[in-house]
Amino acid sequence: MNEVQRFGAPRRAIDRLFDASAALSAACLVAMLGVIVAQMVARWSAVTFPGSAEYAGYLMASASFLAFAHALNRGAHIRVSLALSALGRHRFWGELWCLSVATLAAGYLAFYAARLVWWSRKLGDVSQGQDATALWIVQLPMAFGAALLALAFADNLLALLRHGRDNIIPDPSERSGHPVEAGHDR
Repeated sequence: MNEVQRFGAPRRAIDRLFDASAALSAACLVAMLGVIVAQMVARWSAVTFPGSAEYAGYLMASASFLAFAHALNRGAHIRVSLALSALGRHRFWGELWCLSVATLAAGYLAFYAARLVWWSRKLGDVSQGQDATALWIVQLPMAFGAALLALAFADNLLALLRHGRDNIIPDPSERSGHPVEAGHDR
């Protein structure tokens, strides 16, 4: 039984949101490649491309933050599986503690990332590079990605409390050669 069948329609809607964010992340990486290639062509042509390094940096930060929630639910984040496995029958409590702390930390990050966007817009803050871009515009994807990460952690915490397991799809290497405890087969 897959995750969609187990958790119903709300599960699918959240997963689609995370998938859309991952697609935006991929688009940011492609755009970053375009900026870097344009920067190289500009240098070879002796043409100036002001702010190209800043734009590449903005796109890299956007790509990273937009991919965090999707990566979490796909098991791509570094986890403490070895330590959780060592807890044996107390693994649930270890996962509960980890997801609780992660949810609080991600919520803190999301709150202050959104607050940063708000203050940058209110103050009219612009970048110090040659591009003079309004910073709230380039900070917005970071705040959105941080909010999605907080949502992903909260979703996994609630799933753990309701169903006894989170929604994270395990890394295949996590399964090979290591017995999975009853109730934690993913």
